[in-house]
Amino acid sequence: MNARATDAYLARFQKVLAYIDAHLSEDLTVAQLSDMAAFSKHHFLRQFSDLFGMGVYKYVQLCRLKRASYQLAFRDDQPVTEIALDSGYDNAESFSRAFKKSAGQTPSEFRKQPQWKPWHDTYEPLTALRIHYMQTETPSRDIRIEHFPETRVATLEHRGDPNRIGDSIRAFIAWRKQHHLHPSRHATFNIFYDDPYQVAPADYRIDLCVAVDRDMRDEASRIVDKTIPAGRCAVLRHVGSDDHLHASIAYLYAQWLPDSGEELRDFPLFVQRVTFYPDVPEHEAVVYIFLPLA
Repeated sequence: MNARATDAYLARFQKVLAYIDAHLSEDLTVAQLSDMAAFSKHHFLRQFSDLFGMGVYKYVQLCRLKRASYQLAFRDDQPVTEIALDSGYDNAESFSRAFKKSAGQTPSEFRKQPQWKPWHDTYEPLTALRIHYMQTETPSRDIRIEHFPETRVATLEHRGDPNRIGDSIRAFIAWRKQHHLHPSRHATFNIFYDDPYQVAPADYRIDLCVAVDRDMRDEASRIVDKTIPAGRCAVLRHVGSDDHLHASIAYLYAQWLPDSGEELRDFPLFVQRVTFYPDVPEHEAVVYIFLPLA
């Protein structure tokens, strides 16, 4: 098979994966999925499992349970029964059994205190599959240079293992809700001090930030007052999973920057989160990446 034929073949399966993402709450049949890719339903199951190393039913289940885990951990106003039905289960009991088998905790236990290590172990095969097969190229024409205004932010500093960032996110969301700082009215930023692939887990640093108009420091909640300075930035619109965010950032540093003739400013790379998974399908989440320029 030549490269062009291979790319066309993979594109048909990428279309299937995107369709699954967008319809996780609906019944997904082999006939639907095979038709989406224009494959014969008599061969589709073998094609899917032989290409991805995972059966389509397992893939759909993992995608649904991963979304459910995000809903449980980060959307505490969503009832477990609603999450169960939204995940394709007939009732909360069958959902609870499947979730515990997958994550090692019942939905209620996970909502109360997620155990992130077994969670990451469970979803690593899914993450690896999606990184390899759902990655898209980032054309340079999508990068623009703009002036970023000085922005005051209330900040929770996550320091340590990136696999434990879920605990910091939960605490930050709870604090924002307490102070009525809804994302639709108060922009959400992350400041990246380190590349998680280049530093020891204990040394990893990232700030979780929300734009505010006054000092909202709160020692009890570990909230500090910071400012993202004004200045020129290269801006890249990243659409898709955070699993691909590293690749988009690497493109900025390794390809766009050398070709641009620009110099970097002494402030870390940061991002603005515009739409959030699990509120939108994972491949539709939008993040703006800001690379500070001199």
